[in-house]
Amino acid sequence: MATSIDFIEYVCDQIRGTGDIRYKKMFGEYMVYVNNKPVLLVCDNTVYVKKHDCLANVMSDASVGIPYNGAKEQYILNIDNGDFSREIIDIIVPITPLPKPKVRKVK
Repeated sequence: MATSIDFIEYVCDQIRGTGDIRYKKMFGEYMVYVNNKPVLLVCDNTVYVKKHDCLANVMSDASVGIPYNGAKEQYILNIDNGDFSREIIDIIVPITPLPKPKVRKVK
């Protein structure tokens, strides 16, 4: 089951106030960006957060899962808890690098 547009908009509403939020559809699922940094992966109406050392204590009780075949295990974020979700975003945005610009091939 692919992520619904209603769910991805709910995710963005829950983290409102953490920065400039946008989402991009990728292979039928979504990446959520805060201040142009990829911070949340949303697959099958489930929100995933990359396992960072700085999240180990605050996400110690969180479930983990694999968002798609071949992906590494990630934390599952309880997006229904808006305060906690915003706290997680505030922790990971500063350590998440901006995506590398795509280099266009000259023909």
